[in-house]
Amino acid sequence: MILLKNHIWTRAALLALPLVVAQVAVTQLQRDAGFAPLSSAVAQEKQADTRETRRTPALRNKVYEKLAEAQAEAEAKNLPGAEKILDGMVAAGGKKALNSYELANVYNLYAFIYYSQENYSKALKAYENVVSQPDIPLAMEINTRYTIAQLYFVQEDWKRGIDALLKWFDMTETPNANAYVLLSQGYYQMKDYDKALLNVEKAISMFNEKGKLPKEQWYNLARFLYFEKGDIDKTVEILEILLTHYPKKQYWVQVSHMYGEQKKEPEQLAAMETAYVQGMLDKGTEQVTMAYLFLNGDVPYKAAKVMDKGLKDGTIEDKSKNWEVAGSAWRQAQEVDKSIPAMEKAAAKSDTGELYARLGNIYLDGDENEKAISAINKGLSRGGVKRPDNARLVLGMAYFNTKQYDKAREAFKSAARDERSSKYAAQWIKYMDTELERQRSLAEG
Repeated sequence: MILLKNHIWTRAALLALPLVVAQVAVTQLQRDAGFAPLSSAVAQEKQADTRETRRTPALRNKVYEKLAEAQAEAEAKNLPGAEKILDGMVAAGGKKALNSYELANVYNLYAFIYYSQENYSKALKAYENVVSQPDIPLAMEINTRYTIAQLYFVQEDWKRGIDALLKWFDMTETPNANAYVLLSQGYYQMKDYDKALLNVEKAISMFNEKGKLPKEQWYNLARFLYFEKGDIDKTVEILEILLTHYPKKQYWVQVSHMYGEQKKEPEQLAAMETAYVQGMLDKGTEQVTMAYLFLNGDVPYKAAKVMDKGLKDGTIEDKSKNWEVAGSAWRQAQEVDKSIPAMEKAAAKSDTGELYARLGNIYLDGDENEKAISAINKGLSRGGVKRPDNARLVLGMAYFNTKQYDKAREAFKSAARDERSSKYAAQWIKYMDTELERQRSLAEG
């Protein structure tokens, strides 16, 4: 039996988190922030605040018009023109000419311009200036603090991002699931897996309670965190959910591996075979793994068919080890005539004589004694045969079958020098002597 090679997949590579947090934060930032300072300003100004009362200065008409002009330039992709208008607003009479709410809207539009230029550090500074203004609408401050947290994540400043996001959580009455995921990603980057898992599970449960399907990346983050904690059962549970809602090759492969960790060999084989029959296993290493699983499941014929197809269409690498797997599978399936060509290729591509010794054994099984003699002698002369005593026993049998009794005796005596084969070699010599005596008696009689 050929055992499944664990080195085909490393556990870390197999279940690595397919998620770049900074990129996710950028996407989320673009979606959530909106960057519409005037429309959001009006909404924030009108929004009722049940927790505290803030006396927010009015947004004067002439300032509104200038902001609208700058925003129009920004939306037309004339960012330098928009920035010039804002610079003029700040310079005209100094910052004191603008009240805190007006100044907050100016900085908010500056932030949009810097973000559009991918100058995230300046965008972050502009947003910090927004929340530093006194008496701005609470909704405006809450929204801006969330954006600040996201920008820290974009810059991979995880600690400050987490701190900013926690401050946002303290201020908001209705945090959404995306915020919990963002916080989870921050803790993941800080390698605080317990807090990361707590927050992503919270996001998932929020969606489940509303009858909504949680996002694939959320389940992936939870799956990775459970795996890192060594909770194989929960890792499998998440993978099974992913397969239900987001069926993909990677999840079939991963859950197969995890079933193996649970010692559930039938499920491990079934999951991998499901991926194979759907044509998902397009890599040679995956197909070889499929063959190993079939061999471990005592289905050598299917293993041989997988190897045969992959070697013929070129998806499985044309090397000695793979031909050896194919030859061994055909032999276990009692298809000796198909095993021999595969093992011949395996032996020819090998650097040692081991496969020639095994090929000789197969030739003997197929009553091709001369080929068995040639293969085993080639293997022994090349070296590297793991059990030369066994090879010499087979060689002795082949010589015996071709009536080369002196060479057979010599091969059996050589095998007998290894105590592991001495008893069997002695039996063969005794049997051969008996047979020779019988032949002499027949000749004389």
